[in-house]
Amino acid sequence: MKELVSWIVRFVPRKYLQRLSSVGLRFLGLLYAGNRVRCPICGHRYREFLPYGRLKSRPNALCPSCQSLERHRLIWLFLSQKTDFFSRPRHVLHIAPEACFMPAFEQLHGVNYITADIESPLAKVKMDIHAMPFADHRFDVVLCNHVLEHVDNDIQAMREIGRVLKPGGFAILQVPFFSPVPDTTVEDITVSDPRERERLFGQDDHVRKYGKDYVERIALSGLHPLPVAFSEEFSAEDRFRFGLATGEVIYRAVKN
Repeated sequence: MKELVSWIVRFVPRKYLQRLSSVGLRFLGLLYAGNRVRCPICGHRYREFLPYGRLKSRPNALCPSCQSLERHRLIWLFLSQKTDFFSRPRHVLHIAPEACFMPAFEQLHGVNYITADIESPLAKVKMDIHAMPFADHRFDVVLCNHVLEHVDNDIQAMREIGRVLKPGGFAILQVPFFSPVPDTTVEDITVSDPRERERLFGQDDHVRKYGKDYVERIALSGLHPLPVAFSEEFSAEDRFRFGLATGEVIYRAVKN
């Protein structure tokens, strides 16, 4: 099972998995029936979540119902517990939208919830993150989860996020970190060979491997970074119950 899942997620882009795999995953969910874990996004319970990973499968990772991963569930809990995101309608920009979030976000924020991406079939607006087609100071919240490692100029992308945020608004800017995490981010957009990208940056469609300087890169864009080691606020029991990764930080950035 783990090997099959790894092969599928390594070679089938997630944007297609999100559209095509829901029925099959829900069938697998029947095999994982139980009550040890609960997805905070969709509310479904299982014995454990499905394994997931490109090079090496992570246990207790993928929700069979909504297809959320550890990072999605952590973001949901952070927005629920540390912000007023769910308390009232907001103007929200969701870049490269994940299917697990969209129904609830659309229901809450209505027409002011905008999904956008350069190629995702899930997005309402097709755009280049380096030059977004939105007015200054339009959004209260921008969600940008595992996007910046793919783009040519992440600093410019974050500047654009800052431009479209209202003063006092915030962005969630999650990126992957691969062990060993370098002190300084490694990047090279000229590398085009998929296997070489995978070797250098951890995945064949990445153009950089983030280092310990990520917070400094956020600050270079003009946003004020406020990282929170949020997963460490949960007990080991609750991290397993919600399927959270140990040590994961939420990178919140505020526009002053």
